[in-house]
Amino acid sequence: MTAAAAAGKDVIKEILGQIPFTVELYWLVRQRGKSINSHFSLKHLQETLPELVKEAGEMKKSAPVGKKVFIFATLHYWIEHAALTGIALSAQGHNVTLGYLAQSDWQKPISRFDLRRQDLYARKILAHAEPILNSVSFVSGKIPFAPVSEELSKIVQQVSEFDTQYSLQVEEVDHKNVVYQLRKERNEEVALAAFTYLKENRPDIVIVPNGTIQELGVVYRVAKLLKIPVVTYEFGDQRQRIWIAQNSEVMRQETDALWRARQNTPLKDEQLERLRSMLIARQHGAMWENFARQWQGTPSEGGAKARAALGLDERPVVLLATNVLGDSLTLGRHLFSKTMAEWISRTVQYFAGRPDVQLVIRVHPGEVLTHGTSMVKVVHEVFPKLPEHIRLIGPTEKVNTYDLIEVADLGLVYTTTVGLEMAMGGVPVVVAAQTHYRSRGFTFDPDTWVSYYKTLGQILTNPAQHRLNRQQVEKAWMYAYRWFFEFPLPFPWHLVRMWDDYKAHPLKDVIAQGKDNEYSATFRYLVGEPIVWSSVETGQEK
Repeated sequence: MTAAAAAGKDVIKEILGQIPFTVELYWLVRQRGKSINSHFSLKHLQETLPELVKEAGEMKKSAPVGKKVFIFATLHYWIEHAALTGIALSAQGHNVTLGYLAQSDWQKPISRFDLRRQDLYARKILAHAEPILNSVSFVSGKIPFAPVSEELSKIVQQVSEFDTQYSLQVEEVDHKNVVYQLRKERNEEVALAAFTYLKENRPDIVIVPNGTIQELGVVYRVAKLLKIPVVTYEFGDQRQRIWIAQNSEVMRQETDALWRARQNTPLKDEQLERLRSMLIARQHGAMWENFARQWQGTPSEGGAKARAALGLDERPVVLLATNVLGDSLTLGRHLFSKTMAEWISRTVQYFAGRPDVQLVIRVHPGEVLTHGTSMVKVVHEVFPKLPEHIRLIGPTEKVNTYDLIEVADLGLVYTTTVGLEMAMGGVPVVVAAQTHYRSRGFTFDPDTWVSYYKTLGQILTNPAQHRLNRQQVEKAWMYAYRWFFEFPLPFPWHLVRMWDDYKAHPLKDVIAQGKDNEYSATFRYLVGEPIVWSSVETGQEK
């Protein structure tokens, strides 16, 4: 098909998408209930629904009456996961409604005709979940809109900026950019629909995946605006584990309550050994326990070999570890710098005037999977040719980050977990942005440029004197255990391998009627029961 023909087809679809019942007629004549030719597929949910609904219906008969729960999701994989989770909650007695937006891509335009067709397809499938799981479409026209308020406009702008940063992997957002304009249009539609629906059908609790970006971030903020309790959730590297945040964005990874409850509880020998075992696996690029990925592509060869390979001499070594630009863990995390790129640029300029020390910049290996501006370019914009005492390690270079940690006298980080691991080795670490392990008693945490430069100057005067003491190192290890093994809560179905997980952990095994199992508390936290970290045992070895 030529570009002109494709454009003409899109125009026709847009026109047809505005005419009532055209999509429904198309569905009856052409689709006849078959799956649509689209990335938007609910095939696995459709196949499993009869079994799910039957089992949940039996369980619900004897379950106590629970809460009025509203779950929102968009994109096919989140919709499938939210539906599975919602059915599990319904089996426990809750009255659950799934609000959904049948989008197949968050950054590409879609004709109104195709959107309505995807919506009708989703509606037909989700209808088979009733009355166990109610559903409501958030496609424009399904819900009457409220007028745009100043509060909603601020929500839309903030989330649209995050979406643009995340999609394009940039930090500076041009409001004229087509991605920003697309995200703004979509976010405004869902903001209006969510505000109207939640205000008129006020649930006891709103549950939203992620809660920071895309329509997910909009619905989270609208619930907060309406003062409705809201829970966000996400998944990390560990299978059968989930992150949960109550009345906050889960991607902020707020561990304040956990740390307050656990910071004075020493680790047991078996806990220390488990953490040590995981760290060894990370250092050597090996898989470990229920973690689904390797952390290094290059095995460790030791600090001495890394020092020789990089031509480092006896001057103190400062290791700057970057994040991936636009990573969701960097969105809105700046403190005294406007962006991570600005922090890196000004830091390189500072060290250009410090030939008494050696700066090693480790660009995140994850950049090989991204399309945004590389931190390599950010550094070379400051110095096309770097001074002899500054080394730049690109994302594709076969250097093990843990070998660099071994030779480092000072660590500089934005939000990367490498900072936590450096502190565990006694390396003083300066944290330049808001990350979960900041201000826990084992990092240096400036909040202005003046205090940042002052901290650097003080530590570099005598790096050896600023090595962390035994108590600080122990605190870093205690925090790391809480972070890796207690903050993630037990949950049967990971987003990435959801249906494989479901086969291994079917609903009838997960929902224990009349008794608790390892997942029971997590489901209660999802519907808003406060997490009491002092009494939650989540870090057991499996």
